[in-house]
Amino acid sequence: MSVSRGPRDRVQILDEEGTVREGATVPDIDDDSIVEMYREMRLARHFDGRAVSLQRQGRMGTYPPLSGQEAAQVGSAMALDDSDWLFPSYREHAAAHVRGVGLDRTLRYWMGDERGNAHRGLNVFPVAVPIATQILHATGASWAADLRGDDAAFLCYFGDGATSEGDFHEGLNFAGVFDLPAIFFCNNNQWAISVPRERQSASETLAQKAHAYGFEGVQVDGMDPLAVYQVTRDAVTKANDPEAASDESPGRATRPTLIEAVQYRFGAHTTADDPSVYRDDDEVERWRQKDPIPRLETYLRDRGLLDDESVDAIGQSVEDEVAEAIEAAESTSRPEPSDMFDNVFAERTDPVAAQAAHLEQLRERYGDEELLE
Repeated sequence: MSVSRGPRDRVQILDEEGTVREGATVPDIDDDSIVEMYREMRLARHFDGRAVSLQRQGRMGTYPPLSGQEAAQVGSAMALDDSDWLFPSYREHAAAHVRGVGLDRTLRYWMGDERGNAHRGLNVFPVAVPIATQILHATGASWAADLRGDDAAFLCYFGDGATSEGDFHEGLNFAGVFDLPAIFFCNNNQWAISVPRERQSASETLAQKAHAYGFEGVQVDGMDPLAVYQVTRDAVTKANDPEAASDESPGRATRPTLIEAVQYRFGAHTTADDPSVYRDDDEVERWRQKDPIPRLETYLRDRGLLDDESVDAIGQSVEDEVAEAIEAAESTSRPEPSDMFDNVFAERTDPVAAQAAHLEQLRERYGDEELLE
């Protein structure tokens, strides 16, 4: 596979106009799949806009927008094999959908229904809101799979801010020592809430941090879905293929990889955030020129895989799917207040049981409507 390297050896296949860069090779992905990649990105963008609107209308709680990050999420998730696992943070709505999580379930979770976060039958772990904790979960799961001899890779998403957490360093160090089939995927969207990337680390790149732990770090244009797909696919091969030992690690059956996907979140960190306080409109506009959706659309049109009619049809199907998901989420019966105490632990601890009992006393005394007021 040949790729074209951009700034700081950043992997890029499509330039900002949607043209294949000189010297780059398009990954081995069939026409139907690459059109589906485009549709998934369109779906994620439309879903994101509707979700923000729902929150503003008081129909949903705080929500973390993803617009601008569709290529990183969809491209990486589509590169996984069926047996592989996905460990999201709290912004990977598009990646989770690629792996089978319905949009209505994502909406239900952000509406306060924890049942939307239970992905039974899917190789997708629950949403992790605490920063970087999912890195330890993914590392532990990949170690267990390695000990059992399972053929699976474990892809874990996190933001640039997570690289400042101890969990990041502990997880990567452990994965490097034990040669685990883990893929650490850093969504470097330039801002950890209001803290800019340059205040997170003095390292030239975040990808290079992998070298301290004995494995490869790759920086990719996170707004180029084809490049993201390719570097993730390479990482999956390295994690699963006994013949994929590198020159640095000859004879090792599996090796982890750290991927730094350089991208930008167009919107706020969450709907409780005001990004105008810490970044200017010119910066946002510069990054909008790299928007992954028109880049991929241009590429597909040039190849004759999309035209005006098919683009319109995709747009309509996306709108219909999101509308149906909203209807399904809002028509689902609301959970009981006492459900918040379930599944905190395998069995209720004494403090949790005491809190649950106290809530029931308050409900009996005041009633649910008065408590809500």
